[in-house]
Amino acid sequence: MALPKEETYTYVDYLAWDENERIELLYGAPVLMAPPSRRHQEILTELTRQLANFLEGKKCRIYPAPFGVRLFEREGDGPEDVDTVVEPDLSLICDHSKLDDQGCKGAPDMVIEILSPSTQRHDRLTKLNLYQRAGVREYWIVNPEDKTVQVMLLEEGVYRVADVRTAQDIIKVNSLEGCYLELEKVFR
Repeated sequence: MALPKEETYTYVDYLAWDENERIELLYGAPVLMAPPSRRHQEILTELTRQLANFLEGKKCRIYPAPFGVRLFEREGDGPEDVDTVVEPDLSLICDHSKLDDQGCKGAPDMVIEILSPSTQRHDRLTKLNLYQRAGVREYWIVNPEDKTVQVMLLEEGVYRVADVRTAQDIIKVNSLEGCYLELEKVFR
């Protein structure tokens, strides 16, 4: 489906677009996303499995893409006021008041992005800056090529690299007390 010919868009437009298209909305500009690779989906599935198993019976929830996150939506905003909607590969949300039928309004507690050749710059720069500005406390960048996970934690409004782990490691999920993931299973 062709996008309407306007200069800027809002969540109103986003809701009208074809559900089969993967589109993010960044400050009113639509960004089309290519379908993920099989390898990307295998990594996403394993991360989701491990996190969902840990979260069973707990209050936090994990949501894999496609799952709309309206990072800067505030109480009282209508769809016409929202100009940024992202679809992180994984979103961890512990505050249920941020959830509605369309996804998440506000910053998730943690976001995971899995790199692909076409998204590296977008995930490492654009999304990092968006998540930092929105207040996402923990941001992971998963690199399937070199089998690493870079963990960034928000401290005083700025991300700092807190950890880098490889396929042989166990990695701590800082947003979930007592949660550790087996990267050997993620990158097998």
